[in-house]
Amino acid sequence: MLVRLVPTPRGPDLHWHLASAPEQSMQRAHDTIEWPERFSRKRPPRQVLVDLGEQGSLAFDDATAWHQAYEAAGGRISIAGRMQTRWTVFATVLVATVVLLTAFYRWGTPWAATQIARHVPLSWERQLSQRALADIDRFLLKPSTLPAARQEALRQGFASLARQLTPELQRYAGYAPPLELHFRRGMGANAFALPGGTVVLTDGLVEAAAKAKLADEAIVGVLAHEIGHVVHRHTTRMLVEQGVLNVGLGLALGDVSWAFANASSLLTALAYRRSHETEADCFASRLMRRAGLPTQPMGQLLMQIDPDAPAAAEFISSHPATPERARKLAEGGNACEP
Repeated sequence: MLVRLVPTPRGPDLHWHLASAPEQSMQRAHDTIEWPERFSRKRPPRQVLVDLGEQGSLAFDDATAWHQAYEAAGGRISIAGRMQTRWTVFATVLVATVVLLTAFYRWGTPWAATQIARHVPLSWERQLSQRALADIDRFLLKPSTLPAARQEALRQGFASLARQLTPELQRYAGYAPPLELHFRRGMGANAFALPGGTVVLTDGLVEAAAKAKLADEAIVGVLAHEIGHVVHRHTTRMLVEQGVLNVGLGLALGDVSWAFANASSLLTALAYRRSHETEADCFASRLMRRAGLPTQPMGQLLMQIDPDAPAAAEFISSHPATPERARKLAEGGNACEP
C-alpha cells in the first residue's frame, strides 16, 4: 500500500491506494482523521496508528519517519501533544495557567461581580435575605430581649441615618433599598447586613456599648458601617463572585445547578474582603458627618470588643473591625485615608 500526505490549508489530507491498483485511490480529509499523538523522539514507539474510523486504521512501523512526513506536509502538533513530550512546554503552560487563574481570582472576578451586581434585581436580594435570616434564626439567633423602648430609640437613630442617604452617597445609581433594622440575641457583640437593606443588630453589641458607657452614637456608627455594606452591595458582589467561580468549576465538572440552588446557604458562609470593610468604614464616616454625629464612639466601641473572642460562625459581616481601623475611628480620623 502506498500512502501520501497531501498539504492543505487546514492540515494534511491522507491519500492511499494499493500498489497494484492505483486507480482505486482513497482519501480522507485532515479533520476526519484521528492522528497519532505526539511522542518523544528519544523514545519512539514501535508503531503508530492512524485511525480512519469506519474504514479501519493504518499502521506504520517507522514512527520517526511518519512524524517527519506529517510535519513536512504542514501538520502541526497541538499544545496538548507538546505538553506530553516536552517538560519545558508543560512547565510553561502550567505556570501561565496558574498566573491567569490567580489574576482572574484576584482582579477578574471582583470586577465581574461589580458589573453583574448592577443588574441583580432588588426583589431577588430581598427574597434571598429573608431565606438567609430564617436559616440564621433557626440555628444561631434568638429573639431579642432588649426592652421595646430601647429598640425604638435605636430604630430612630437608624432611621435618621437612612434619611441622610443622598444620590452622591449611592454606589449604584438608582439603587435605594428600603433599610430595615432587626434585633436578635446571640453571636456575641455583632451586627451584620444582608442584601436588599436588612441590617441585624445583636443584644451583645448594645450591652457592650452600655458596659463601656458609650452613647448611642457608638451603635449608630456601627449601623452606618452596615448600611455601607448594603449601599455598596458587598454581599451581593461576594455572592456573585463566588457564583462566578462555582459556575466555572461547575462547567468544568458538568454541574452548575447547585451554585444557584444553595445561594442562601452560601450567603451565610461568605466573609467580606478587607477592601469592602475599608469601603464601609469610609462610607460610615461620611454618613455620620453628614448626620452631624461623631465617629469616635464607634471606634471606641469596636476597640472594646475582643477580636479573639470565638464566634458562632463566620458571617458575611465580621466584627469587630481590625485594631487599626478601630483606632483610626476612635481618634476621629478619616476612615477613607489609607
